[in-house]
Amino acid sequence: MSDQVLQVDGVSVELGGRLVLHDVDLRVGASEQVGLIGPNGAGKTTLLRSLLGLLPIRDGVISINGRTPAEARGSIGYVPQRHEFVWDYPVDVGTAVMTGRTHRIGWLRRPGKADRAAVDEALERVDLTDLRRRPIGELSGGQRQRVLVARALALQPSLLLLDEPFTGLDVPTQEILTRLFRSLTKEGSAILMTTHDLPAAADTCSRLCLLNETVVADGPPEELRDPAVWLQAFGVARSEQLLHSLGVTR
Repeated sequence: MSDQVLQVDGVSVELGGRLVLHDVDLRVGASEQVGLIGPNGAGKTTLLRSLLGLLPIRDGVISINGRTPAEARGSIGYVPQRHEFVWDYPVDVGTAVMTGRTHRIGWLRRPGKADRAAVDEALERVDLTDLRRRPIGELSGGQRQRVLVARALALQPSLLLLDEPFTGLDVPTQEILTRLFRSLTKEGSAILMTTHDLPAAADTCSRLCLLNETVVADGPPEELRDPAVWLQAFGVARSEQLLHSLGVTR
């Protein structure tokens, strides 16, 4: 069994008086890429934000390398959905990526040699070195996504949280990121990724966690072939389109 980077035990989250997540158990080990799958409103993004310490949990325990989310914040890389980032802010690619290290540098302090080296490496890994001086507002959608990934990698995290990283991307960018994520897991990183691209998740993830307010099923893609499990996770009685996309039959 791989070393556990992330452990979630019995976690419940309440928002606006409504229980959004309850009794969630999840493990992500070093060198694992786990796909977090579920319908809209299932609580996927809420769980990611709880792991970052941005949302309080009502019950349960979250442990990241043996620490609380607040204590571990400097070792967690987070890639939000693209629309959550302010792209009209007047900075270039290199500066945007450097903001990923703010937690380590500290507010109002200048980046040091190690910070610049980390940004250089992150830009190289997403193939954006040649664009480091380009304003972020001039980037394509695929280039913007790679900026967000580089920004997370600049922190040199042991845990990488990805919120719908492939949505709306062209095929070349999807392939670049897929290769990168595979390389990161080979190097020992742990990745937890939400996605609506079910075939891609089944192809690239070592495990899938089906979430709908709680964990419905968790295991390697080849073991999650029971159509009833997927129908339960997505809260539908029958969906030929869903089952076809997964390559499973009733």
